Amino acid sequence: MTVRFPAGATGLLPSSEDVLTVGDPRMVRFLGALSARLLAPSVARAHPELGSLGFFLRRAELARTVDTLNATDPHTVRRPRGLVFHVPPANVDTVFVYSWALSALAGNRNVVRLSSRSAGAADAVLAALNDALTDADPVIARTQRMVAYGRDDAITAELSAACDLRVLWGGDASVTELRRHPLSPLARDLTFPDRSSFAALSATGWLAATDDARRAAADGYANDVYWFDQAACSSPRALYVTGTPADAEKAVDGFRRELADAVARRGWTVDAAMAVEKQVRAYGLAADGRATGVRFPSNELAWLRLTDAGEPPREWLGTGVVAVARLDDLRDLAPLITPRDQTLSHFGFTTGDLRALVEAVPGRGLDRVVPFGQALAFAPTWDGLNLLDQFTTQTTIRP
Repeated sequence: MTVRFPAGATGLLPSSEDVLTVGDPRMVRFLGALSARLLAPSVARAHPELGSLGFFLRRAELARTVDTLNATDPHTVRRPRGLVFHVPPANVDTVFVYSWALSALAGNRNVVRLSSRSAGAADAVLAALNDALTDADPVIARTQRMVAYGRDDAITAELSAACDLRVLWGGDASVTELRRHPLSPLARDLTFPDRSSFAALSATGWLAATDDARRAAADGYANDVYWFDQAACSSPRALYVTGTPADAEKAVDGFRRELADAVARRGWTVDAAMAVEKQVRAYGLAADGRATGVRFPSNELAWLRLTDAGEPPREWLGTGVVAVARLDDLRDLAPLITPRDQTLSHFGFTTGDLRALVEAVPGRGLDRVVPFGQALAFAPTWDGLNLLDQFTTQTTIRP
C-alpha cells in the first residue's frame, strides 16, 4: 500500500481529531488552488479532460456549491457524514477527484483507493494535489488520504469497517465483490454500477443548422467519444437519428464528414491494437445479425448501422465506434430505455422534444440529458442523486 496523497504520509486512516465543516473555507481555498494548477496550459494541453475538472473546481463554482449546501431552512443544520471511503473505477482517470472533492467540500474526512495501474491524467492530478499542499492549511493533509494498493481484502475490509459512507464506482461485478466487506451498522453504501448511454441527432435540426453549429456539434461529439476511450458510463454507445429516411440519410452523411474533420482537427488518434479490437467487435456484431454496413474509413472511426433500433449495443465496442439507428420521432426512443441507461447527449432538438421524451420513459432511466460535448461533464447530481445530500447529514431543530 502506498499513500499517493499527501505524498510521504504514513498511516491508512486520516486524523479523526481534526474537524472540518460543511463548505469549510480552508478546503475551498485548497480546491481553488488545485483548480489553478489543473487549468495551467501545460497540464491542459497534455490532458484535455483535466480542463473540465479544473473548471469544476474553480472558486466561483465552489462558492455556488457552498451556497447550495447552506440554502436550508433555519431549523435544519447540515453536517459532514464522517469518514468516506471512495473506490473509483480504473477506466476513468478523473472520477476519483470529483467524488473526493465534493465529499471534502462537504467537510468529510476521506480515503480514496486508487488503482495500482493509474497513470497519465491520474498522475498529473496527484502531482497537482501534492503541489497545492504547499500553501494549504495543515488540516487538509491530516484529514485526507489517497492510497494505491492491489487486491488486498484486509485493507479493504479495514476501510469498510471504519467508514461512515462507502462510495463504489465501477462494474456490477466490482460493486458486488466490494459489498462482501461489511460496514458498521450505521454506515451505508452509495453505488454507481454499470450504466450505458446514447446520443440522438435530429435530422431536421442538423439540416437547418448553420455550418458553425454543425462544426461545434461534431467537435463536442468527438470529445464525448474519445475522452476515456468511449468506455465511461456516459460515453455514447449508439447514435439515434430521427426524421424521414431521406432526411436521416442526408444528416448522417453530413455528420460523418464533420466528425471526420473534427477528429483530424483535434488530433484524436487510435493505435493499431485498438483499431483491430474495434474491427473484431464491430464484425462480431454484424455476425450476430445486429449490425450491417460496417465501415472503417480510418483507425480512428468505425461506422455501422444497427439492424434493429430496439437492440442498441450497451457493451463497449472500442474507441471511435458510431453505431447508427433511425427513428421517426425522438419519443420512439422512450420504450427502448431501461433503468441501466444513464445519459442521452443530443443535437437539434427543442426543450419540448427532450421533455416529452423524458416524461414518456417508463420507470427509471435517462438520469441526464445534455448537449453533444457535455456527456462526460461531471455535475453534483449524478445518476439521479444529489451527491452533496449524500455526503452530508441533516439535523432538524424544532424550537
